[in-house]
Amino acid sequence: MNTNTIKWALRLVAAAILLQTLYFKFTGAPESVYIFTTLGIEPLGRIGSGVAELVASILLLWPRTTWLGAALALGTMAGAIASHLFVLGIEVQDDGGQLFLLALVVAFCAAALLWLEKDKVMAFVKTRKL
Repeated sequence: MNTNTIKWALRLVAAAILLQTLYFKFTGAPESVYIFTTLGIEPLGRIGSGVAELVASILLLWPRTTWLGAALALGTMAGAIASHLFVLGIEVQDDGGQLFLLALVVAFCAAALLWLEKDKVMAFVKTRKL
């Protein structure tokens, strides 16, 4: 399997997971409201994370900006994973840890994409005066 095929598989898995959760965030599904209320950031945290995930999905699917979408997705999932580990617990409302597992899958895909796109990341960093 060539690198381009692997990149597309990682992009599609991460974007599909991120996009399917948007319905719950943007419609105010009880599960989402519960999570963000427990975190003390309902409704702005729910809507804000939904917007970040939507933007990350779009960036992931456009090859020129895949690395940027991966960075945004990884940051967003780091917040989700930390929320599960320190506040919510692995299992939320008897979901069997499904949301936590999905966050791990997206984080893995995003980290792998950042690694595979490290040349683009470094080129961007080198053009910026820090």
